[in-house]
Amino acid sequence: MDDAIIEDDDLSLGRKSVIPGEGFFVPDSLEESHEEEAAAEALDGASVAVVADPDADGLACVALLRELYGDEPPAEPAVGDEAAGEEDETDPDTPVDVAEEAPGRVSRDVALIPAGPHDLEEGIEYVAEYGAAGIDLFVCDLCPDRYEYVESELEAAVETADSVRWFDHHQWDDAVAEQVRAAGVELVVGDSDEECTADVALRSLDHEFPERFAELAAVTRDHDLWIREDPRSDDLADFSYWSDPGEYVDVVMRHGPDLPEETLAFVEERRVEKQALIDRAVSRADMREVGPWTVGVTYGRCSQNEVAEALREQGADASVVVKPAGSASIRGTDAFERCHEVARQVNGGGHPKAAGCKPDIYDDMLDYANHWTTRGAVTKQVILDAFRTLVPENGESEEIPEPTEEDAEE
Repeated sequence: MDDAIIEDDDLSLGRKSVIPGEGFFVPDSLEESHEEEAAAEALDGASVAVVADPDADGLACVALLRELYGDEPPAEPAVGDEAAGEEDETDPDTPVDVAEEAPGRVSRDVALIPAGPHDLEEGIEYVAEYGAAGIDLFVCDLCPDRYEYVESELEAAVETADSVRWFDHHQWDDAVAEQVRAAGVELVVGDSDEECTADVALRSLDHEFPERFAELAAVTRDHDLWIREDPRSDDLADFSYWSDPGEYVDVVMRHGPDLPEETLAFVEERRVEKQALIDRAVSRADMREVGPWTVGVTYGRCSQNEVAEALREQGADASVVVKPAGSASIRGTDAFERCHEVARQVNGGGHPKAAGCKPDIYDDMLDYANHWTTRGAVTKQVILDAFRTLVPENGESEEIPEPTEEDAEE
Protein backbone atom coordinates (compact mmCIF):
# COMPACT_ATOMS: atom_id res chain seq x y z
CA MET A 1 0.00 0.00 0.00
CA ASP A 2 1.24 3.49 -0.85
CA ASP A 3 2.17 5.24 2.41
CA ALA A 4 0.57 8.45 1.18
CA ILE A 5 -2.87 6.80 1.25
CA ILE A 6 -2.83 6.33 5.02
CA GLU A 7 -0.67 9.24 6.18
CA ASP A 8 -2.48 11.92 8.17
CA ASP A 9 -0.40 14.95 7.24
CA ASP A 10 -2.13 15.79 3.96
CA LEU A 11 -5.67 14.79 4.94
CA SER A 12 -8.39 17.40 5.32
CA LEU A 13 -9.95 17.60 8.78
CA GLY A 14 -13.20 16.26 7.37
CA ARG A 15 -11.55 13.09 6.13
CA LYS A 16 -9.27 12.76 9.14
CA SER A 17 -12.34 12.89 11.38
CA VAL A 18 -14.00 9.83 9.86
CA ILE A 19 -11.18 7.36 9.14
CA PRO A 20 -8.63 5.79 11.51
CA GLY A 21 -5.07 6.98 11.99
CA GLU A 22 -2.29 5.33 10.02
CA GLY A 23 -1.43 2.98 12.91
CA PHE A 24 -4.73 1.19 12.33
CA PHE A 25 -3.48 -0.11 8.98
CA VAL A 26 -0.37 -1.76 10.45
CA PRO A 27 -1.06 -5.53 10.78
CA ASP A 28 -1.39 -6.72 14.37
CA SER A 29 1.30 -9.35 13.80
CA LEU A 30 3.82 -6.69 12.77
CA GLU A 31 2.84 -4.37 15.60
CA GLU A 32 3.06 -7.21 18.14
CA SER A 33 6.50 -8.14 16.81
CA HIS A 34 7.72 -4.59 17.34
CA GLU A 35 6.14 -4.45 20.80
CA GLU A 36 7.78 -7.73 21.77
CA GLU A 37 11.20 -6.51 20.62
CA ALA A 38 10.74 -3.27 22.57
CA ALA A 39 9.65 -5.17 25.69
CA ALA A 40 12.62 -7.53 25.50
CA GLU A 41 14.98 -4.57 25.19
CA ALA A 42 13.35 -2.71 28.09
CA LEU A 43 13.47 -5.77 30.35
CA ASP A 44 17.12 -6.55 29.61
CA GLY A 45 18.89 -5.95 32.92
CA ALA A 46 15.82 -4.50 34.67
CA SER A 47 14.99 -5.61 38.19
CA VAL A 48 11.53 -3.99 38.24
CA ALA A 49 8.85 -4.20 35.54
CA VAL A 50 5.66 -2.15 35.29
CA VAL A 51 2.86 -3.27 32.97
CA ALA A 52 0.70 -0.15 32.79
CA ASP A 53 -1.93 1.57 30.72
CA PRO A 54 0.00 4.35 28.95
CA ASP A 55 -2.46 7.09 29.87
CA ALA A 56 -1.84 9.79 32.48
CA ASP A 57 -3.02 7.58 35.34
CA GLY A 58 -1.00 4.50 34.44
CA LEU A 59 2.10 6.56 33.68
CA ALA A 60 1.83 8.44 36.98
CA CYS A 61 2.19 5.03 38.65
CA VAL A 62 5.34 4.41 36.62
CA ALA A 63 6.72 7.76 37.79
CA LEU A 64 6.02 6.80 41.41
CA LEU A 65 7.78 3.46 41.00
CA ARG A 66 10.81 4.98 39.31
CA GLU A 67 11.08 7.46 42.14
CA LEU A 68 10.70 4.66 44.70
CA TYR A 69 13.46 2.59 43.15
CA GLY A 70 15.81 5.49 42.52
CA ASP A 71 15.57 5.74 38.74
CA GLU A 72 16.28 9.35 37.79
CA PRO A 73 15.06 10.90 34.54
CA PRO A 74 17.78 11.86 32.03
CA ALA A 75 19.56 15.16 32.60
CA GLU A 76 17.57 18.10 31.27
CA PRO A 77 19.31 21.29 30.15
CA ALA A 78 18.02 24.52 31.65
CA VAL A 79 15.81 26.52 29.29
CA GLY A 80 18.03 28.73 27.16
CA ASP A 81 21.20 26.67 27.64
CA GLU A 82 23.01 26.22 24.35
CA ALA A 83 25.03 23.26 25.55
CA ALA A 84 22.80 20.21 25.69
CA GLY A 85 22.96 18.48 29.01
CA GLU A 86 24.58 21.42 30.82
CA GLU A 87 22.75 21.78 34.13
CA ASP A 88 22.14 25.07 35.90
CA GLU A 89 22.39 24.43 39.62
CA THR A 90 20.20 27.46 40.35
CA ASP A 91 17.43 26.27 38.03
CA PRO A 92 14.46 25.06 40.12
CA ASP A 93 13.70 22.52 37.41
CA THR A 94 17.07 20.81 37.77
CA PRO A 95 16.53 17.12 38.66
CA VAL A 96 16.35 16.27 42.33
CA ASP A 97 19.43 14.42 43.57
CA VAL A 98 17.85 11.11 44.54
CA ALA A 99 20.87 9.85 46.48
CA GLU A 100 21.00 13.07 48.49
CA GLU A 101 17.26 12.99 49.18
CA ALA A 102 17.17 9.33 50.23
CA PRO A 103 20.63 8.11 51.35
CA GLY A 104 21.28 4.41 50.95
CA ARG A 105 18.79 3.76 48.16
CA VAL A 106 20.02 1.57 45.35
CA SER A 107 19.04 2.57 41.82
CA ARG A 108 17.33 -0.28 39.92
CA ASP A 109 16.18 -0.10 36.34
CA VAL A 110 12.39 0.07 36.13
CA ALA A 111 11.13 -1.22 32.77
CA LEU A 112 7.86 0.13 31.41
CA ILE A 113 5.74 -2.29 29.37
CA PRO A 114 2.80 -0.29 27.95
CA ALA A 115 -0.41 -2.31 27.65
CA GLY A 116 -4.06 -1.53 27.07
CA PRO A 117 -7.08 -3.52 28.24
CA HIS A 118 -7.00 -5.69 25.11
CA ASP A 119 -3.30 -6.60 25.29
CA LEU A 120 -2.86 -6.88 29.04
CA GLU A 121 -2.02 -10.58 28.80
CA GLU A 122 0.76 -9.90 26.28
CA GLY A 123 2.36 -7.36 28.61
CA ILE A 124 2.41 -9.84 31.48
CA GLU A 125 3.67 -12.57 29.16
CA TYR A 126 6.63 -10.43 28.09
CA VAL A 127 7.70 -10.07 31.72
CA ALA A 128 7.45 -13.82 32.26
CA GLU A 129 9.47 -14.52 29.13
CA TYR A 130 12.08 -11.77 29.10
CA GLY A 131 12.23 -10.63 32.72
CA ALA A 132 15.09 -11.81 34.93
CA ALA A 133 14.37 -14.36 37.63
CA GLY A 134 13.48 -12.52 40.83
CA ILE A 135 12.19 -9.41 39.08
CA ASP A 136 9.54 -7.35 40.90
CA LEU A 137 6.41 -6.97 38.76
CA PHE A 138 3.76 -4.26 39.08
CA VAL A 139 0.55 -4.09 37.04
CA CYS A 140 -1.14 -0.68 37.07
CA ASP A 141 -4.44 0.79 35.89
CA LEU A 142 -5.64 -2.37 34.13
CA CYS A 143 -8.47 -4.79 34.86
CA PRO A 144 -9.14 -8.17 33.20
CA ASP A 145 -12.79 -8.88 32.45
CA ARG A 146 -12.18 -12.60 33.04
CA TYR A 147 -9.41 -14.41 34.85
CA GLU A 148 -9.04 -16.84 31.94
CA TYR A 149 -7.78 -13.96 29.80
CA VAL A 150 -4.62 -13.61 31.94
CA GLU A 151 -4.48 -16.95 33.75
CA SER A 152 -1.55 -18.69 32.06
CA GLU A 153 0.47 -15.49 31.59
CA LEU A 154 -0.01 -14.39 35.18
CA GLU A 155 0.91 -17.80 36.59
CA ALA A 156 4.10 -17.78 34.49
CA ALA A 157 4.94 -14.27 35.69
CA VAL A 158 4.41 -15.27 39.33
CA GLU A 159 6.88 -18.12 38.79
CA THR A 160 9.46 -15.71 37.34
CA ALA A 161 8.97 -12.74 39.67
CA ASP A 162 9.99 -12.37 43.26
CA SER A 163 6.80 -10.38 43.89
CA VAL A 164 3.75 -9.32 41.89
CA ARG A 165 1.69 -6.31 42.98
CA TRP A 166 -1.35 -4.99 41.14
CA PHE A 167 -2.82 -1.49 41.64
CA ASP A 168 -6.09 -0.44 40.02
CA HIS A 169 -9.34 1.45 40.51
CA HIS A 170 -11.65 -0.05 37.89
CA GLN A 171 -14.76 -2.08 38.66
CA TRP A 172 -13.49 -5.60 39.39
CA ASP A 173 -15.60 -8.71 39.35
CA ASP A 174 -15.28 -10.25 42.83
CA ALA A 175 -14.50 -13.70 41.45
CA VAL A 176 -11.76 -12.35 39.16
CA ALA A 177 -10.19 -10.42 42.03
CA GLU A 178 -10.23 -13.53 44.22
CA GLN A 179 -8.58 -15.63 41.49
CA VAL A 180 -5.86 -13.04 40.89
CA ARG A 181 -5.06 -12.94 44.60
CA ALA A 182 -5.10 -16.73 44.78
CA ALA A 183 -2.46 -16.80 42.03
CA GLY A 184 -0.05 -15.06 44.40
CA VAL A 185 -0.66 -11.43 43.54
CA GLU A 186 -1.00 -8.58 46.03
CA LEU A 187 -4.02 -6.81 44.53
CA VAL A 188 -5.19 -3.40 45.74
CA VAL A 189 -8.31 -1.95 44.09
CA GLY A 190 -9.43 1.55 44.99
CA ASP A 191 -12.91 3.02 44.93
CA SER A 192 -13.40 4.15 41.33
CA ASP A 193 -15.59 7.04 42.51
CA GLU A 194 -12.91 8.36 44.87
CA GLU A 195 -9.46 7.32 43.63
CA CYS A 196 -7.44 6.98 40.46
CA THR A 197 -4.79 4.29 40.25
CA ALA A 198 -2.03 6.78 41.06
CA ASP A 199 -3.80 7.42 44.38
CA VAL A 200 -3.85 3.68 45.04
CA ALA A 201 -0.15 3.30 44.26
CA LEU A 202 0.78 6.35 46.33
CA ARG A 203 -0.90 5.02 49.47
CA SER A 204 0.21 1.43 48.90
CA LEU A 205 3.93 2.01 48.39
CA ASP A 206 5.95 2.26 51.61
CA HIS A 207 7.89 5.40 50.80
CA GLU A 208 7.85 9.08 51.68
CA PHE A 209 7.44 10.66 48.26
CA PRO A 210 8.28 14.31 47.54
CA GLU A 211 5.23 16.53 47.56
CA ARG A 212 5.16 16.89 43.76
CA PHE A 213 4.21 13.21 43.44
CA ALA A 214 1.23 13.53 45.79
CA GLU A 215 0.16 16.57 43.79
CA LEU A 216 0.64 14.63 40.55
CA ALA A 217 -1.73 11.92 41.82
CA ALA A 218 -4.31 14.51 42.87
CA VAL A 219 -4.28 16.30 39.51
CA THR A 220 -4.36 12.99 37.64
CA ARG A 221 -7.42 12.02 39.68
CA ASP A 222 -9.07 15.31 38.69
CA HIS A 223 -9.07 14.23 35.05
CA ASP A 224 -9.42 10.48 35.42
CA LEU A 225 -12.55 10.80 37.56
CA TRP A 226 -13.76 13.67 35.35
CA ILE A 227 -13.87 16.15 38.24
CA ARG A 228 -12.22 18.86 36.14
CA GLU A 229 -11.63 21.42 38.87
CA ASP A 230 -7.91 21.75 38.16
CA PRO A 231 -6.98 23.04 34.66
CA ARG A 232 -3.64 21.23 34.88
CA SER A 233 -5.38 17.87 34.63
CA ASP A 234 -6.34 18.43 30.99
CA ASP A 235 -2.73 19.37 30.28
CA LEU A 236 -1.54 16.07 31.76
CA ALA A 237 -4.12 14.04 29.87
CA ASP A 238 -3.33 15.67 26.54
CA PHE A 239 0.43 15.47 27.01
CA SER A 240 0.23 11.78 27.91
CA TYR A 241 -1.78 11.15 24.74
CA TRP A 242 0.52 13.04 22.38
CA SER A 243 3.91 12.15 23.85
CA ASP A 244 5.99 9.00 24.09
CA PRO A 245 5.22 7.22 27.40
CA GLY A 246 8.84 7.39 28.51
CA GLU A 247 9.00 11.11 27.76
CA TYR A 248 5.84 11.73 29.79
CA VAL A 249 7.23 9.86 32.80
CA ASP A 250 10.52 11.78 32.63
CA VAL A 251 8.73 15.14 32.58
CA VAL A 252 6.31 14.48 35.44
CA MET A 253 9.07 12.96 37.58
CA ARG A 254 10.85 16.31 37.35
CA HIS A 255 7.95 18.71 37.44
CA GLY A 256 4.97 16.90 38.93
CA PRO A 257 1.74 18.30 37.44
CA ASP A 258 3.27 21.71 36.66
CA LEU A 259 4.45 21.09 33.12
CA PRO A 260 7.29 23.28 31.80
CA GLU A 261 6.57 26.08 29.35
CA GLU A 262 7.92 24.28 26.28
CA THR A 263 5.68 21.29 27.02
CA LEU A 264 2.61 23.49 27.47
CA ALA A 265 3.41 25.23 24.16
CA PHE A 266 3.53 21.84 22.44
CA VAL A 267 0.19 20.85 23.98
CA GLU A 268 -1.48 24.13 22.99
CA GLU A 269 -0.33 23.75 19.40
CA ARG A 270 -1.82 20.27 19.16
CA ARG A 271 -5.10 21.43 20.71
CA VAL A 272 -6.05 23.51 17.67
CA GLU A 273 -6.66 20.39 15.59
CA LYS A 274 -8.03 18.51 18.59
CA GLN A 275 -10.78 21.11 19.07
CA ALA A 276 -11.67 21.04 15.38
CA LEU A 277 -12.15 17.26 15.54
CA ILE A 278 -14.24 17.62 18.71
CA ASP A 279 -16.48 20.18 17.00
CA ARG A 280 -17.08 17.85 14.06
CA ALA A 281 -18.01 14.93 16.31
CA VAL A 282 -20.41 17.10 18.34
CA SER A 283 -22.03 18.50 15.19
CA ARG A 284 -22.89 15.03 13.86
CA ALA A 285 -24.33 13.74 17.16
CA ASP A 286 -27.90 12.45 17.55
CA MET A 287 -29.95 12.21 20.74
CA ARG A 288 -31.73 8.90 21.41
CA GLU A 289 -34.37 8.23 24.05
CA VAL A 290 -33.67 4.85 25.70
CA GLY A 291 -36.08 4.16 28.54
CA PRO A 292 -35.63 6.97 31.09
CA TRP A 293 -32.32 8.16 29.57
CA THR A 294 -31.28 10.47 26.78
CA VAL A 295 -28.24 9.00 25.05
CA GLY A 296 -26.08 11.16 22.81
CA VAL A 297 -24.53 9.10 19.99
CA THR A 298 -21.83 10.27 17.61
CA TYR A 299 -18.90 9.11 15.48
CA GLY A 300 -15.42 10.37 14.76
CA ARG A 301 -11.75 10.45 15.60
CA CYS A 302 -11.82 12.83 18.56
CA SER A 303 -11.24 13.30 22.26
CA GLN A 304 -14.19 11.45 23.72
CA ASN A 305 -14.27 13.17 27.12
CA GLU A 306 -14.71 16.66 25.68
CA VAL A 307 -17.31 15.40 23.22
CA ALA A 308 -19.21 13.70 26.05
CA GLU A 309 -19.13 16.91 28.09
CA ALA A 310 -20.56 18.88 25.17
CA LEU A 311 -23.34 16.31 24.73
CA ARG A 312 -24.07 16.42 28.46
CA GLU A 313 -24.54 20.18 28.16
CA GLN A 314 -27.04 19.47 25.38
CA GLY A 315 -29.07 17.22 27.69
CA ALA A 316 -27.50 13.76 27.31
CA ASP A 317 -27.58 11.50 30.37
CA ALA A 318 -25.02 9.24 28.67
CA SER A 319 -22.87 9.52 25.58
CA VAL A 320 -21.52 7.02 23.06
CA VAL A 321 -18.57 8.08 20.91
CA VAL A 322 -17.88 5.53 18.17
CA LYS A 323 -14.36 5.67 16.76
CA PRO A 324 -13.27 4.96 13.17
CA ALA A 325 -11.06 2.12 14.43
CA GLY A 326 -14.20 0.28 15.60
CA SER A 327 -14.02 0.88 19.33
CA ALA A 328 -16.35 3.12 21.32
CA SER A 329 -16.26 5.18 24.49
CA ILE A 330 -19.27 5.32 26.79
CA ARG A 331 -19.57 8.22 29.22
CA GLY A 332 -22.16 8.75 31.93
CA THR A 333 -23.39 11.49 34.26
CA ASP A 334 -25.01 11.60 37.68
CA ALA A 335 -28.18 10.51 35.87
CA PHE A 336 -26.52 7.42 34.36
CA GLU A 337 -23.89 5.44 36.26
CA ARG A 338 -24.04 2.09 34.45
CA CYS A 339 -21.54 2.58 31.63
CA HIS A 340 -19.56 -0.50 32.67
CA GLU A 341 -22.73 -2.62 32.47
CA VAL A 342 -23.30 -1.49 28.89
CA ALA A 343 -19.68 -2.04 27.90
CA ARG A 344 -19.52 -5.55 29.34
CA GLN A 345 -22.21 -6.66 26.90
CA VAL A 346 -20.11 -5.58 23.91
CA ASN A 347 -16.62 -6.84 24.66
CA GLY A 348 -15.55 -4.10 27.08
CA GLY A 349 -15.63 -2.76 30.60
CA GLY A 350 -14.70 0.19 32.79
CA HIS A 351 -16.27 2.43 35.39
CA PRO A 352 -19.88 3.38 36.20
CA LYS A 353 -19.38 6.75 34.48
CA ALA A 354 -16.69 5.87 31.93
CA ALA A 355 -16.20 2.69 29.95
CA GLY A 356 -14.93 1.44 26.62
CA CYS A 357 -15.66 -1.43 24.26
CA LYS A 358 -15.11 -2.80 20.76
CA PRO A 359 -18.02 -4.91 19.52
CA ASP A 360 -16.99 -8.17 17.88
CA ILE A 361 -18.66 -7.38 14.56
CA TYR A 362 -15.74 -6.78 12.18
CA ASP A 363 -14.96 -9.89 10.14
CA ASP A 364 -13.09 -8.31 7.23
CA MET A 365 -12.17 -5.00 5.63
CA LEU A 366 -15.57 -4.72 3.97
CA ASP A 367 -17.09 -4.50 7.45
CA TYR A 368 -14.70 -1.68 8.28
CA ALA A 369 -15.45 0.03 4.96
CA ASN A 370 -19.13 -0.09 5.85
CA HIS A 371 -18.26 1.24 9.32
CA TRP A 372 -16.51 4.28 7.86
CA THR A 373 -19.04 5.09 5.14
CA THR A 374 -22.06 4.75 7.47
CA ARG A 375 -20.32 6.59 10.32
CA GLY A 376 -20.45 3.56 12.62
CA ALA A 377 -24.13 2.74 12.13
CA VAL A 378 -23.88 -0.94 13.12
CA THR A 379 -21.70 -0.24 16.15
CA LYS A 380 -24.09 2.47 17.30
CA GLN A 381 -27.01 0.06 17.01
CA VAL A 382 -25.24 -2.70 18.94
CA ILE A 383 -24.35 -0.36 21.80
CA LEU A 384 -27.82 1.21 21.96
CA ASP A 385 -29.25 -2.31 22.14
CA ALA A 386 -26.96 -2.91 25.13
CA PHE A 387 -28.46 0.17 26.79
CA ARG A 388 -31.93 -1.23 26.14
CA THR A 389 -31.18 -4.45 27.99
CA LEU A 390 -30.98 -2.33 31.14
CA VAL A 391 -34.61 -1.28 30.57
CA PRO A 392 -36.96 -4.32 30.66
CA GLU A 393 -39.77 -4.28 28.10
CA ASN A 394 -38.63 -0.97 26.71
CA GLY A 395 -40.04 -1.53 23.26
CA GLU A 396 -38.46 -2.03 19.86
CA SER A 397 -35.02 -0.76 18.92
CA GLU A 398 -34.68 2.58 17.23
CA GLU A 399 -33.20 2.70 13.76
CA ILE A 400 -29.91 4.53 13.27
CA PRO A 401 -30.30 7.13 10.53
CA GLU A 402 -28.31 6.91 7.31
CA PRO A 403 -25.37 9.33 6.97
CA THR A 404 -26.41 12.87 6.13
CA GLU A 405 -25.41 14.60 2.92
CA GLU A 406 -22.95 16.68 4.93
CA ASP A 407 -21.31 13.51 6.24
CA ALA A 408 -21.08 12.08 2.74
CA GLU A 409 -19.29 15.22 1.54
CA GLU A 410 -16.67 14.78 4.24
